Amino acid sequence: MVTHIVSATVFCLLGALQFVPALRRGRRWHRVAGRILVPARLLAALSGLWMAAFYPHPAGDGPALLVIRLVFGFAMVASILLGLSAIRRRDFVVHGEWMTRASAIGFGAGTQALVLIPESLLFGPTDQLPRAAFMAVAWVINLSVAEFAIRRRVRPIVARPIVSLRVFS
Repeated sequence: MVTHIVSATVFCLLGALQFVPALRRGRRWHRVAGRILVPARLLAALSGLWMAAFYPHPAGDGPALLVIRLVFGFAMVASILLGLSAIRRRDFVVHGEWMTRASAIGFGAGTQALVLIPESLLFGPTDQLPRAAFMAVAWVINLSVAEFAIRRRVRPIVARPIVSLRVFS
């Protein structure tokens, strides 16, 4: 649990700074921060998966929430690994897309707090299934915002040679 708290704190604080445009322009800062963030993100995701699978579950959590946590946890790990693979190929655009998705999943706890507070005020103590559904909704909200941001980004135009069959006479 300590690993999860420390790595998630580093991930959330430093990870949020990765989206600040002024800091992103400084490639050195982004590179150094990324070398801290990738292990922190992986530790947060893997320790979260470990806790979901092996720790006793609090009241209100059930099998549906376990499955949802495992799905999003593995999705976060996969996003990080795909982002790493992209940066090794020097595909900066794809790297940014996958790391944005990983961040959206990792920031899910904050959105869950925002979603679960009104849910508990409106419905009172709920059963396991509504709680699982509202927690899943929080992750879906984050991923939807991430996909919206990804789609709004301007993609660089790749210059391709123009082949002309026209004969000049």
